[in-house]
Amino acid sequence: MKHVLLGPILRLFFQPKIIEGAENIPKEGGAILASNHLAVSDSFFLPLMLSRRVTFPAKIEYFTGTGLKGKLQKWFFSGVGQVPIDRSSASAAQGALDTGVRIVREGKLLGIYPEGTRSPDARLYKGKVGVAWIALESGAPVIPVAMFGTDKANPIGSRMWKPHPIRIKIGKPLDFSRYEGLSGDRFVLRSITDEIMYSLMELSGQEYVDVYAAKAKEQTADVPEQGKKSDRVPETKAS
Repeated sequence: MKHVLLGPILRLFFQPKIIEGAENIPKEGGAILASNHLAVSDSFFLPLMLSRRVTFPAKIEYFTGTGLKGKLQKWFFSGVGQVPIDRSSASAAQGALDTGVRIVREGKLLGIYPEGTRSPDARLYKGKVGVAWIALESGAPVIPVAMFGTDKANPIGSRMWKPHPIRIKIGKPLDFSRYEGLSGDRFVLRSITDEIMYSLMELSGQEYVDVYAAKAKEQTADVPEQGKKSDRVPETKAS
């Protein structure tokens, strides 16, 4: 996918480039790449630009389709380094987190979007604490990643991608080993998550909204005219 089937085409039309921080990706060992999420194409361009394989969790529906289309879809998402997760219940969500920990403990790079879903308006939304739980359970560093231009190349709702330069910034690894053994403390998880989101805000330059992206989408769908913006930054930056 990266070197023969898809990568050359993406490089030709979108000229992706890491403009900062390539040296922050470890040459070996497990790590968590926590990225902002502007478009589906984020999961294509980040792995394309790294020499190491990146594994992203993906909704299980991508892997359970029937017929020729279902088989092709499963082959494609497996080929680009995604693993199926079931998020239909609390136990399924825990299973997804456990899968993330397993991937990192195996010495792999885990790609994750702390916002939980794509941003509806290119702003940065409140992070979910799953990324913090995985970091504490695995002991791996969290590396913030900022994607630029993917929302222009692959706008929400679009069927076709449009040629547009893609740029990536990679921040310095965040070490949370000082919180070892505290993965069951929700206040610690919130503090760690806010620190990650603060780093993403600084790296990406996005406006921060102290609301979950999924909630913002629901509110927009229910009352389109109430798209009020917020200038709040994450409430806690752990020291």
